[in-house]
Amino acid sequence: MPPTTTVRLKSATGRWILLATILGSSMASLDATVVSVALPRIGESLHTDVAGLQWTVNGYTLTLASFILLGGSLGDRLGRRRVFVWGIVGFALTSLLCAVAVNIEMLVLARLLQGVAGALLTPGSLALISASIDERDQGSAIGLWSGLGGVAGALGPLLGGGLIDLVGWRAIFLLNVPLALVVAVVAIRSVPESRDPAAPTRIDVPGAVIVAVALGALTLGLIETRPTLIGVGVAGLACFVLVELRSPNPLVPPSLFASRVFTVANLVTLFVYAALGGVFFLLVLQLQLVAGYSPMASGAASLPVTLLMLVLSAPAGRWAQRHGPRLPMTVGPLLAAVGVFALQRVGAEANYLTDVLPGVVVFGLGLAIMVAPLTGAVLAAVPSADAGIASGVNNAVARTAQLLAVAALPGIAGLSGAFGDPVAFGAGFDTAMRWCAVLLLIGAVLAGALLRVPRRAPDPERVDCLPHCAGADGPALAPGTPK
Repeated sequence: MPPTTTVRLKSATGRWILLATILGSSMASLDATVVSVALPRIGESLHTDVAGLQWTVNGYTLTLASFILLGGSLGDRLGRRRVFVWGIVGFALTSLLCAVAVNIEMLVLARLLQGVAGALLTPGSLALISASIDERDQGSAIGLWSGLGGVAGALGPLLGGGLIDLVGWRAIFLLNVPLALVVAVVAIRSVPESRDPAAPTRIDVPGAVIVAVALGALTLGLIETRPTLIGVGVAGLACFVLVELRSPNPLVPPSLFASRVFTVANLVTLFVYAALGGVFFLLVLQLQLVAGYSPMASGAASLPVTLLMLVLSAPAGRWAQRHGPRLPMTVGPLLAAVGVFALQRVGAEANYLTDVLPGVVVFGLGLAIMVAPLTGAVLAAVPSADAGIASGVNNAVARTAQLLAVAALPGIAGLSGAFGDPVAFGAGFDTAMRWCAVLLLIGAVLAGALLRVPRRAPDPERVDCLPHCAGADGPALAPGTPK
């Protein structure tokens, strides 16, 4: 049931709620970005190739994408604080398992489990704010949650890179343990419990299991170039669609896709976020393996992207609210594609100011123009009562796109056996960036040709954070989040 009372943001309880949710969501989102910075050191330490690094990233993304909607449903039914704390404790334990991994197989297993914990944790953070903070203060609370989460997203790769330089890659996982324990204690002591009284009594567990198996088979097939597994994955996704069409309580309500805007916005998300997954996965590898950057320097290299998004996302959202999302959702991916093409200048001994920064800035400018309007289009396309599940579906689409891009691009670009060969890796990186630019161009064409202006647009103060706040892998509005 919902909490008996809500609290004001300025109260001690309100501040504790905000602290727990910001730290919890930031920990889950930062883990993905900081781990990317650590990949070269992980590869050297555990004697693995590009495929092992792909699984280090994709193990987490696979289970997170598969179970994030289920995590939101569990919170609505069993208690948002309870499921949030389960996720936090699970994240601490699996982070410890990552830190003590003795080989790549153990690390990948730990990352798979960590993604399950993230799927329990991530949907609860914003849902707890919406359920527990007084309605008069929710705009301010969500703004602080978004802004401080964005600052953490900006500083995380830089600080994580420094930690990797000074201590080693295992430290980025060990740091999660005391942080998670603090969040769990604060949540248990100070955050009110809440449930959704209208939550369905039955949860679509079969749908979640089917999509996890399908995405797992597809990921393995793409990484290891096994057509049979790719076919199994595609068939599994088709089976998931059939199950959702027949389920009384589907994870992904088919009725959402009756909206043309919702369907087109998610198609644009699929292509654009596939490109983002490829760029952020491969750029840090290129900077360290080919250009000779340290982990700290490679983590700082993409800082302008997050800063541009922090500064420009709200104005872009307001513009789209007045004029419609079609233009920014077309121009944004086009600019991002130009930035990705420019990143092909990143080679051996690349100068940051002349070879890296121009591409990063144009890429970040494109994202900043596109992200908030895309978020607004998704939420404006559905009734207010469905805003939580709509944002959760869009989040899952974004993460699935990143998962598949990281699985497929290295093989397509000839990077699979190039981990120890800077020349071969650099050539493959150029090929991969061209593919990422093509994906962005497809997203721009889809938006320009198919998108129609929605009849209404949500307040941009509420929508700056779908899958998009902290770089490319920020927190999302949770399924079932009260509005």
